[in-house]
Amino acid sequence: MARKYSKKASKYVKRAMRKRKKGTLKSGRSGRKVKSRKQAVAIGLSEARKKGAKVPKRKKGRKKRL
Repeated sequence: MARKYSKKASKYVKRAMRKRKKGTLKSGRSGRKVKSRKQAVAIGLSEARKKGAKVPKRKKGRKKRL
């Protein structure tokens, strides 16, 4: 069975998690400090998507605010 997420994607998530633990990870628009693990993972995956790593599409139910 093929990998759902590429190794490159997991690298971005790992980086985001480390930044969160250090206290330097900030959310996109508001620039607030990220405290939750879930949010850190979401940020890592989002960055990976932007860079073209193999990551499944976002769920249809959620809409990104602009």
